[in-house]
Amino acid sequence: MTGKRNRRKQTTSFDERLKRAADEAREAAQGLPPGPQRDSLLKKAGQAETAQRINAWLVSPGQRSAR
Repeated sequence: MTGKRNRRKQTTSFDERLKRAADEAREAAQGLPPGPQRDSLLKKAGQAETAQRINAWLVSPGQRSAR
């Protein structure tokens, strides 16, 4: 079964989208009382920040292999 792929052109960089996701999750968590929902949002923010660091490491020029 072949279907049409839903493609979307991104207008912001991956790094910017990760930063926005982390910021939005932290902001949403600030308005909540301590509990599982707040913990989940803070975890999501931490994961987005970790993804930012990994992405920065992967795209850094020092990581290119010499072939």
